[in-house]
Amino acid sequence: MSAAAPLPVLATHSGKFHCDEVFAYAVLRLALGLRAPGADHVLLRTRKPAPIEAADIVWDVGTVFDAARNRFDHHQRGAPAREDGTPFSSAGLVWQVYGERAVARLLEASGSARFAPAIAQELDRKLVRRIDEVDNGFSVTGPVQDDALGLAALVGDFNPAWDDADANGPTAGDAAFLEATAFAEGVLRRRVDGLRGRHAAEASVLAAHGAGEDPRILVLDRGMPWKGAVFAHDLPVLFAVSPASNGNWMLDTMPPEPGSFAQRQPLPEEWAGLQEGELAARSGVADAVFVHVRRFVGAARSRDGAVEMARRSLPAEG
Repeated sequence: MSAAAPLPVLATHSGKFHCDEVFAYAVLRLALGLRAPGADHVLLRTRKPAPIEAADIVWDVGTVFDAARNRFDHHQRGAPAREDGTPFSSAGLVWQVYGERAVARLLEASGSARFAPAIAQELDRKLVRRIDEVDNGFSVTGPVQDDALGLAALVGDFNPAWDDADANGPTAGDAAFLEATAFAEGVLRRRVDGLRGRHAAEASVLAAHGAGEDPRILVLDRGMPWKGAVFAHDLPVLFAVSPASNGNWMLDTMPPEPGSFAQRQPLPEEWAGLQEGELAARSGVADAVFVHVRRFVGAARSRDGAVEMARRSLPAEG
């Protein structure tokens, strides 16, 4: 009977840990389909040169960056930087090689792996880059602020206090490192799923708009974030109709730009603040429920009723 193959060794430095090596380890585990140290890989936290050199993957220690050899340190002279000069941390270096693969793994269960490249790129810009900046104390857009609620600070809080028994000895901080990794992985999972939802919504919005009778009225069969897709694709939408959790169908107006409280086309002024029978009589829509006094949202009891409210709210032609 042949001997079992040795477990791959993943190595980073021992002692106090930071967000970049914790996040990098979470990414590596996801990308490589690893579960827990001791089960399908060895996690080695050390500063000893010999075991670091012998490890299969090394990050944030070793003074070598060589992606082909799975070496991802950033402390040496000549360490790589982003195109704008921002230095990479170990998180950024690992992400360039394994980030998209990690995202794809997280998207497999939902059948959404097609979104992995776009999501990985966005996470690199908005999350991983920030880890790089904080770890290096460097930002091309301005000084890095001390953010007590930022990811780096929250991960750092997992380090045991100096007078804690777990802060001393050859395995100092090892258990806390795994706890911090679980936290970082949870953040990454939720961020990926949120972006997956946004991309899925965008695809649904584009399909619904393409199938609609009037390009100014977007009719959705489910509630979902839709305004971002309208802006991103410059759709001529004035109103969106979608079901609400209480059984009504909502009629939402479209703002002229992101974050605005104005409307491209408000609901009719004579409907403002009306409800039920009074609104039905004034609007001519029998099942109209209400229109907000600010005229940015209304509702009817049926899909057809909400669509009819939208039609009657369109600007006069000519």
